[in-house]
Amino acid sequence: MTRKFRFEKDSMGNIEVPEEALWGAQTQRSIINFPIGEESIPIELIYSITVIKKAAAIANFKLGLIDKVKKDLIIEACQEILDGKHDSQFPLKIWQTGSGTQTNMNVNEVISNIAALKSNVELGSHHPIHPNDDVNKSQSTNDTFPAAIQISVVSSIIKKLIPSIKELTMVLDKKSNEWKDLIKIGRTHFQDAVPITLGQEVNAWSKQLKDAEDALLMSIDELCFLPLGGTAVGTGINCPEGFPEESIKSISQDNNLLFYKSKNHFSLMASHDRLAHVMSQIKILAGALFKISNDIKILSSGPRSGIYELIIPQNEPGSSIMPGKVNPTQCEALSMVCTQVMGFEYAVSIANASGTLQMNEYKPLIAFNILTSIRLLNSAIINFRVKLIEGMQPNPKAIKINIEKSLMLVTALVPKIGYEKAAEIANLAFNESINLKEATMKLGYLSAIDFDDAININEMI
Repeated sequence: MTRKFRFEKDSMGNIEVPEEALWGAQTQRSIINFPIGEESIPIELIYSITVIKKAAAIANFKLGLIDKVKKDLIIEACQEILDGKHDSQFPLKIWQTGSGTQTNMNVNEVISNIAALKSNVELGSHHPIHPNDDVNKSQSTNDTFPAAIQISVVSSIIKKLIPSIKELTMVLDKKSNEWKDLIKIGRTHFQDAVPITLGQEVNAWSKQLKDAEDALLMSIDELCFLPLGGTAVGTGINCPEGFPEESIKSISQDNNLLFYKSKNHFSLMASHDRLAHVMSQIKILAGALFKISNDIKILSSGPRSGIYELIIPQNEPGSSIMPGKVNPTQCEALSMVCTQVMGFEYAVSIANASGTLQMNEYKPLIAFNILTSIRLLNSAIINFRVKLIEGMQPNPKAIKINIEKSLMLVTALVPKIGYEKAAEIANLAFNESINLKEATMKLGYLSAIDFDDAININEMI
């Protein structure tokens, strides 16, 4: 079949656009010029740009720059996009212009053509809504695109990632309380250490995640200050007085979050330090999750030749050749996600440092890496909680055997007999494969009563 096209026009002339497409000339040029990779602009970012266009229409109407008909058409078109009716109309890849101009124009063009459909006029006519003169009025890509990144990142963290972290820590806290009296051997350097309760061990995981959550929430505060009104380079050329305040008021209402006008447009548009800071906190969260997943892998190792103090859900066979083998696959999946996020953070750091003069030209990459990290972590955390943490149980038998065999309980004897004698007891017990009490009796350093009094694991934790 022959594919049908229509002609659309931009400042460079006419170009063929698929007949049914709602995008226009500049979007089509980007499709042709940047057929790189499979990574598309995240839909969350498209929605945030759309929220800005809706807010801009309201502000421009209040300021007398567009009439009510144009304002209403833009708002109706934006709402259809936000309702997910036109997701397929945003096909552009991350690997495009570093400002995101083509994606900004993609949204402008789609809004213009939705308005054309509603007005029963030809697609691409730029009537009754022009993509530049009406939809993009009082804006530039250079202030709109970074503002949209900030809005989508804040919204995704608050509405998706933070709730999933809280749900995970609630389950960990519940298990920590249930296991608060279950005493086990602690370990440092992969070697036996003094006792700890399983509840204390799990509580450490929960607190690590809560600290990461708190740091992440603090880091997004600065993202609530938007550079709208800075237009091309921060000076606000072609932006009327009052536009930033009016548009940001509408953006706050649409997102049910508070946003403010930037204190310095030049800084937010030329560099994305605050976004890089948030990404670094996301990396720290990933590091905490990586550590926890590794701990669970170690503690559930076995079942016969490992530590096996934790019993994890048996979700699927673990080997194509070894019957009955079950692996800590949820830990592995989470660890891979965390590894990817750490790589994304490194790329964001380089991208943030590589901006030049009045603009950072790595905006799509920064947006993609942060939003993808949030989405990956959110999904992985939920899966980790549901498929592993909620069904994870202690193995009291293995815990009891391991603590009874440990030589590091000898640490409790140090206040009574000193470090060197305690070390001598531990070495004798190890070399002769006897327990600490037998070694102490053999060396004559304490009576049986004094030994039992000192080795009280309930007091040691």
